[in-house]
Amino acid sequence: MTANGVAVLGLGAMGLAMAKRLDGQFAVRGFDPAPERRALAEGVGLMTCDTAADAVQAAGVVVLAVRNEAQVDEVLFGPAGIAAQIEADGVVVLTSTVGIEAARRAGSRLALSGIGLVDAPVSGGPARAERGDLLIAVGAAPADWHAAEPVVRALGSTVAMVGGAPGAGQALKTVNQLLCGVHIAAAAEALTLAKALDLDPGQALEALGSGAAASFMLADRGPRILEVLDGGDPAVFSREDIFVKDMGIVGEAARARSVATPLAGAAHQVYLLAQAAGLAARDDSTVARLLAP
Repeated sequence: MTANGVAVLGLGAMGLAMAKRLDGQFAVRGFDPAPERRALAEGVGLMTCDTAADAVQAAGVVVLAVRNEAQVDEVLFGPAGIAAQIEADGVVVLTSTVGIEAARRAGSRLALSGIGLVDAPVSGGPARAERGDLLIAVGAAPADWHAAEPVVRALGSTVAMVGGAPGAGQALKTVNQLLCGVHIAAAAEALTLAKALDLDPGQALEALGSGAAASFMLADRGPRILEVLDGGDPAVFSREDIFVKDMGIVGEAARARSVATPLAGAAHQVYLLAQAAGLAARDDSTVARLLAP
């Protein structure tokens, strides 16, 4: 196993952006089950492998960038799972949002093989990932964190160590996604209302972004929401069904602890409606399509 070797498993929008950021600083090998994603990675100069097992052979750190717990289980423990291919001193960095209990389960199963799990869900989107400007919440045992820290810090401008075991990172990411999900839905409502009031939506977005109503999601999603309101179909930077999953995680965590989250619940319904309308694979800004008269 090569200490400077990093495998990135999952070359979707975030995985590819993180792999590009790490390449050059580390010996990066990537894998994605979709040939078109591997081709895209190769087109920007990344080394890819035909299997996940090949990708992890020279890796001291395995960065996992998948969509949900089912994919985590498949990649790590499925018929072609790479847990059996990682040496006992290897570390898996879980950058996906999968929920507290899912991270704990994965960490416990890996520990049986002497493999560490660094629970490090990321937030910020592909553009910030390429700049190493992500917010990363980390839950990990000290020895596992020591092994993965150079890789994680290469990806994040803000790295918050929030606990000493897997699950802690997911906990903070759950809170983060509550805010993000509500903010996107609120931005879509606000800009749809601005247009209905015969305001110039672009001018309204610029003005709102300069005052107390400003937010990262308003600034980031706002231009794409305007594109939707003009009848366009924005490029996909964050799939709508990601927030179906993430707001579901928020709701489950809140219910398990008897915490009322009415705003998160309302936002979750918006994303569920968008999914039912066939927008699951579209950019999450397309929730505005449900709101326009």
